[in-house]
Amino acid sequence: MPIFKIASCAAFASLALLSMGSIAQTSQSRALEDIAYQDCLSLVRRNPEEGFAQAQVWQSTGGGLAAAHCGALALVELKHYADAADRLELLLPLAEKQAPHLTVAILDQAANAWLLAEQPQRARQLLDIAVNAAPHQSDILIDRAIALAALDDHAAARADLDRALSLEPTRADAYALRASARRQLNDPAGALEDAETALALEPRLPEALLERGILRLNIGDRKGARADLIQVRLIAPDSPAAVAAGRYIEEMDVKAD
Repeated sequence: MPIFKIASCAAFASLALLSMGSIAQTSQSRALEDIAYQDCLSLVRRNPEEGFAQAQVWQSTGGGLAAAHCGALALVELKHYADAADRLELLLPLAEKQAPHLTVAILDQAANAWLLAEQPQRARQLLDIAVNAAPHQSDILIDRAIALAALDDHAAARADLDRALSLEPTRADAYALRASARRQLNDPAGALEDAETALALEPRLPEALLERGILRLNIGDRKGARADLIQVRLIAPDSPAAVAAGRYIEEMDVKAD
């Protein structure tokens, strides 16, 4: 089972693309653009269809990079992942001219959209560029690890997670993801250690509970496994982790019969 994470509009927009106008703009015009961008993002979160429509109108009247970015995020929220990824990639030349400090973030966002579109190879290509440009950003290393795991390259995924944890040793999500990679690499003791570390840092982290549940099941601790897997479904019922937990619970029930 590949490692994964949930991506959403909120996660994509965590880096606010502010002040994206040219240097020649006045501070007042930049402030107005920032307000328009935040208003657009807020509408996307509430109603992505209306947010996308607003972004399109704004872009047609000169909204530029900010409007196009908001529109791409709306498509993520609408689950049109491949279209969103394409649009984010098309923004890169404009970002390089107007806001070069944001190009790595947009690369990462496009890669995440490709992951959601189940195109990990394209995601990995973009993340290779992002890692080369920003080798010390743990978020990008973690995202590339996810792409690598989806491509069944668990050794490379683990290497990226090792690097990410050397940069940020208290990242519970990275420990949970590395637990999955180590399990895939037939290192159950190391995987369990990482799952436990993740849960010590974040006791309700669904991915860590899922990993510990799988590992407990593999060693015959059906009671402990069931407790962890049920917790995953209670904590994050709509998540990919909950779907995976449900499959393992069904498997246990079938074998019990």
